[in-house]
Amino acid sequence: MLIETFEGLIGWRIAGLAQQRAPVIAGIVARAVHTCMLCMFIYNCSVFSDEKPLEWIGSSHKDLIALPPKVRRLFGYALSLAQAGDQHEAAKPLKGFGGAGVLEVVENHVGGTYRAVYTVKFAEAVFVLHCFQKKSKRGIATPKEDMDIIRARLKVAEALAKELRNEKKVH
Repeated sequence: MLIETFEGLIGWRIAGLAQQRAPVIAGIVARAVHTCMLCMFIYNCSVFSDEKPLEWIGSSHKDLIALPPKVRRLFGYALSLAQAGDQHEAAKPLKGFGGAGVLEVVENHVGGTYRAVYTVKFAEAVFVLHCFQKKSKRGIATPKEDMDIIRARLKVAEALAKELRNEKKVH
């Protein structure tokens, strides 16, 4: 039946050639169908989900792009989970911010230790505050300079969240 279908669609008249090519064509069709179904799934997830938008504060996006690919993938996955209202197993509350509103993902890689800090405390979006390579030689604590950047960017995120909230009220 499958071979007859391929013969009819493609116009092969020689049964031997059709039988020889049928597995190859069946594999191509199966991959095309799988790809189409995957695209439909991704589309439906993006259209019908309650996913929060992702907002990049300061140079956080540029800083993330500069990290090694393996680290970027992990941080990207953690951020996509946060957008969906979930939390990556490597995401932990950052000390000094009172509660679980500011989260940090830490990844050890060949070049050192990398961190991404984001906040989920606003209903309007997930705000990425800082992405960096930890350079401190003293323990596991986040360096003071990076903590200062995170605090300043959290204030920016708070103002942006308020602005987004007000825009929603107007529309």
